[in-house]
Amino acid sequence: MKHEVLAIRHVYFEDLGSLELVLGDRGLPVRYLDVGRGRIDAPNPLDPSLLVVLGGPIGAFEDAHYPHLAPLLSMLEKRIAAGLPTIGICLGSQLIARALGARVYPSGKLELGWSPLTLTDAGRASALRHLEAEGASVPVFHWHGDTFDLPEDATLLASTDMCAHQAFTWGEHVLALQCHPEVLVERFESWLVAYPGDVAKSGTTVAALREETARHGAKLERAARAMFGEWLDRFTVDAR
Repeated sequence: MKHEVLAIRHVYFEDLGSLELVLGDRGLPVRYLDVGRGRIDAPNPLDPSLLVVLGGPIGAFEDAHYPHLAPLLSMLEKRIAAGLPTIGICLGSQLIARALGARVYPSGKLELGWSPLTLTDAGRASALRHLEAEGASVPVFHWHGDTFDLPEDATLLASTDMCAHQAFTWGEHVLALQCHPEVLVERFESWLVAYPGDVAKSGTTVAALREETARHGAKLERAARAMFGEWLDRFTVDAR
């Protein structure tokens, strides 16, 4: 296994964000595999010390439109079966759910904006506990219209009113996050430029999202770095 992180990226600005800062502190090099630039089935999914599948605006069930999804699902299946550390964020969490045999489908509503998670007892006992500070939940960023059934043998960690399955673990080595705890304030403007149609449909505004991000972003960055760091501490995902 290489001391390298492989991140599957669908959109250039939906990157590792605060997770990349944590990995940098640990001396771990990150290699992005950008969908559309080379074959998605080229890497051996068992090589990296950590595999992360990031977000994007497509559906995890749209195989007919996006041929990279089938080999990506195969990569996830092999990785998960081997018991190796794997994280999915937004679309990545949906693909993990699908790789574990769960249904992924449109939710019929767009969850877009900042709101706190409601942690389960298992969530409060997990690294997600950092998303509750001094008894109050830290607002987390959301941007999705699809959801998934909870995979068999998965442990639910968090929900919101609009989305019952916001985060889960499977075994000790898989973490799936429907929300976007990785988002960084300094890179947020790209989201607003890229997806104005979603903003209009959601009922919020660019100005409101910008203001909420300025208000909540720094606190989330601190909490997310602590969360990712604690989760990674259980593995030898460290080059030091």
